[in-house]
Amino acid sequence: MSVSDDLVSLQTDGIVVSAGPVLVDREDLQNKYMWGYYLCIENNSSEKIRLLGKDWNITDDKGNLYNDSSAGFKGELPELEPGEVFEYTSYAPLKAANAVFYGSCKVEAFGQNKIKNIKVPTFSLSANQPKTNRVLN
Repeated sequence: MSVSDDLVSLQTDGIVVSAGPVLVDREDLQNKYMWGYYLCIENNSSEKIRLLGKDWNITDDKGNLYNDSSAGFKGELPELEPGEVFEYTSYAPLKAANAVFYGSCKVEAFGQNKIKNIKVPTFSLSANQPKTNRVLN
């Protein structure tokens, strides 16, 4: 899967979330689009954090809403020391060529027993954009 070099980033309380889309596959006859998305969460705070889950939404240009509100990241609850990074990729099959991705991550700072919602930067998924060139493993 490849990701655009033009990632969008948003910082909240020393936690930076960078995100970007990838059109993985397009099947013209069935009018389906397989989108991939990449997220990079950087802990630039002075505290160790745990990533507890996510609440992500994709709204396409036909008005369909897709939601992922779940605990963890593919079964993991990553813990990040200050300066550490967590990368995450996933896929979303859509019935439209254009959509918007938005949402948040649930984060807990160790020793504070307080959950924060850290916003994920909003980005567009558009099949009309040229293919991207950054490869992810």
